[in-house]
Amino acid sequence: MLNFEAMKIYTKTGDQGSTSLFGGTRVDKDNAQIEAYGTVDELNSHLGLLISVVKEELLAGEMKAIQSILFDIGSHLASDGNISEHLPELDEEYILRLEHSMDRMTEELPKLRSFILPGGNQRIALAHVCRTICRRAERRVVSLEDVVEVENFVKIYLNRLSDYFFVVARYLSLLDGVNEVKWNPK
Repeated sequence: MLNFEAMKIYTKTGDQGSTSLFGGTRVDKDNAQIEAYGTVDELNSHLGLLISVVKEELLAGEMKAIQSILFDIGSHLASDGNISEHLPELDEEYILRLEHSMDRMTEELPKLRSFILPGGNQRIALAHVCRTICRRAERRVVSLEDVVEVENFVKIYLNRLSDYFFVVARYLSLLDGVNEVKWNPK
């Protein structure tokens, strides 16, 4: 067990451009694993910002649970494989929860008849930011698979999660009475 009270935030071990994976292996900070879990961490931070403007308890609760799952995914992506028994379980139920939530919100939404541009208000735009960062995280994970084995769950979850953020953006438009910004090709 880690003793967080005795840990300093700064270690100076990364001053030369390297860092440790979970398990102790040192790698460069631009390593594919660092890129993958760093992008998941970036997504988690933006999700925290989105949560701060979501007042609907059910939706905010779902998003807080997603934050923990993203942290679990990040720990798997950050692992060098030497201590896998200490990693949290990634449960297929998490994917089903996303699908159920999307289905619930979609029942209330108008049919999608055009591409939607990000925008409308702040929280709708933040949902789209989360969607696009999630897509980037998914691309980083696909790239990472060329180097190390990644649990298939991670790709599936991130793919489904980006869809979730798209539906959330549409749902927030409905809740806020804001017209979706439709793409009008020129």
